[in-house]
Amino acid sequence: MSERQYPIQPQPEDDPRFTFGLTKDVADVLAAHGYQQITSGGDFVELQQALFRFLYGGAS
Repeated sequence: MSERQYPIQPQPEDDPRFTFGLTKDVADVLAAHGYQQITSGGDFVELQQALFRFLYGGAS
């Protein structure tokens, strides 16, 4: 097995790749795999926070 690539270190202050569009794309992939479509703003925020923790290793 290879060494882990995530979380990204050091955590970037402003990563232009981390957008609402990224979160929407992940939500769409989840729906395509049979999960409920995300329509609530609160659910989008929770998904975005989960992605942030995975990518960068914690909340800022």
